[in-house]
Amino acid sequence: MDFIYLQTFREVAIRQSFTRAAEALGYAQSSVTTQIQKLEKAYQVQLFERFSNNKIRLTSSGEELFRLAGQMLELLDQSREKMAKQGGGTMTIGSIDSIASYFLAPLIQATRQEYPQLNIRLHTDREESIVHQVKEGEADVGLILADGTNEPTLQWITIKEEPLVLIVNPKHPLVGRDRIELADLVNAEWIMPEHTCNYRQLLERLLRTNGINYRIGLELGNPEAIKRSIKTGNGISILPQMAAIEEIERGELKVLPIDNSELKLSIQLVIHPKKWVSNALRYFLENLKSFS
Repeated sequence: MDFIYLQTFREVAIRQSFTRAAEALGYAQSSVTTQIQKLEKAYQVQLFERFSNNKIRLTSSGEELFRLAGQMLELLDQSREKMAKQGGGTMTIGSIDSIASYFLAPLIQATRQEYPQLNIRLHTDREESIVHQVKEGEADVGLILADGTNEPTLQWITIKEEPLVLIVNPKHPLVGRDRIELADLVNAEWIMPEHTCNYRQLLERLLRTNGINYRIGLELGNPEAIKRSIKTGNGISILPQMAAIEEIERGELKVLPIDNSELKLSIQLVIHPKKWVSNALRYFLENLKSFS
């Protein structure tokens, strides 16, 4: 059985679409369909449930093969690299939006220049999903913002501390004060990240612990949307400093000068302790701190 069938199967499973997998791989959709049919015939199982609205979902057999295929393809990459002493193959990085957009870009470009044959897949998701992907071998490494380890079976490495800033429109009533107390935020309207976001959860714990009532006017899914909303309204939001530093320096956003040592998290690298480290992945890991 050709390994390429397993690669095609993983692409279909990840993208949940025969069409999108075909586009990503540069195949005709009929070719993708044929490869999946050959896999199903070889294993004598159905790998996907197919629905009338063109949606697909892995069967229980498909889920098991998905886990095994990741291990098999990783061994294939390992054997190729060891035999050819090259940095080819695929490296999958799981990360949250803010780290992917404002921290990883220069390191990924440097890694690609060092290993031009390497295919890098950067996948953004929620923190808990990224940890799950690393644990299951779906991602080689994960990078999240956290205040501690939450999965003891994995290896955690602190890359750098990241301050969290409260940002507002330059015309916000609280702008211009030398110091902001938590009491000044009573009944303030907030533009919040998603409820699963670690730094939103940290902020809400802080406000509740200190008895600060607050209102959520908007809940948005990524830092860019939050910044655009703050620029045009009177709400307050919280973001990692790296996500807003350019707008702050240009004066498009203002930081409320609140002195609270709890408003910080760390960029944490998470990796499976049994993960095989390729030359390219080793380069990426060794250079993480130098690009911070």
